[in-house]
Amino acid sequence: MSTYVYGITAASHPSLPEDMGGVGDPARPVRVLKEGELAAVVSDAPENLRPKRRELLAHQNVLAEAGGGGVVLPMRFGSLAPDDDAVTGVLAERADHYQERLRTLDGKVEYNVKATHDEQAVLHRVMSENPELRALAEANREAGGGTYEQRLQLGEMVAAAVKARESEDSVDVQHTLEPAAAAVSVGPESTGWLANVSFLVERDSSETFLAAVEQVRKGHPHLDLRVNGPLPPYSFVEPGPAEPAGSTAGTDSAEE
Repeated sequence: MSTYVYGITAASHPSLPEDMGGVGDPARPVRVLKEGELAAVVSDAPENLRPKRRELLAHQNVLAEAGGGGVVLPMRFGSLAPDDDAVTGVLAERADHYQERLRTLDGKVEYNVKATHDEQAVLHRVMSENPELRALAEANREAGGGTYEQRLQLGEMVAAAVKARESEDSVDVQHTLEPAAAAVSVGPESTGWLANVSFLVERDSSETFLAAVEQVRKGHPHLDLRVNGPLPPYSFVEPGPAEPAGSTAGTDSAEE
C-alpha cells in the first residue's frame, strides 16, 4: 500500500495524539516515520484519493496539529510514496536539505497574495493618465461614436494601456510587500490574476505584513487584493524565488 505524506519535521518533534486520523474514509491512522534526525508524518494512502473538501481539511488538520509542536515542512495534498521505505530513503538522501529548511522556516508562515484589476476603476485610471486616449475618445463621441476603424483603434489602445498597467501593478505589489517578508515565491502565470505571489513572513510580524497589504490597497484603489493566510509555508519547502506559490493545496478546486 502507498504511503501518504503530510509533512517532514525533526525526529525530536513532540509526539502526535495516538488516535489522530488523516485522509480517507474511514480516516487512516496518522503515524511518524523516523530516519536519523528527521521524521515524516504519514498514513496509509486510501485508494482513489480525490481533492474533496473533507480530504483537504483532513490534510490541513494533521499539519495544524503537527505544527502546534514546532516547525513542519508541509507537503502538498496528494503527496504519495510507494511505501514507508521510500519515505525514509528520501529523508536520508536529502537530510541536509530538509534540516536547512526546518531551520529557515522555523517560526514563519506563508501569505499568498493575488491581485486583479477592478475593470471600471482601471479603465478610469488609464484614461486619466493618457491624454491621447482621452482625445481619441472625445473625438469619437463628437463624431457620434466614430467609424468602425476609429472605435477599433480606441479599443486596441485601451487594451494595450490596461495590459501595461497590469505589468506595472504586478511589479509594484511584489516590490511594496517584499520588505515585510523574509522570502518571496512568485506563482505561475495564470489567466485572471495579474499577480500571484507568496510571502514568507515571521509569525510574530504578521500584523506588519498585513498593514503593508492595506497600504497597497489604499494606494491602488483600482486593484482587488486577495490575501490567503497564515498558511503552512508550502511554497518554501524548496528554496528559491522561482518555486510555485501555493494556497491550501487545491482548496479552490475542492469537490463537495
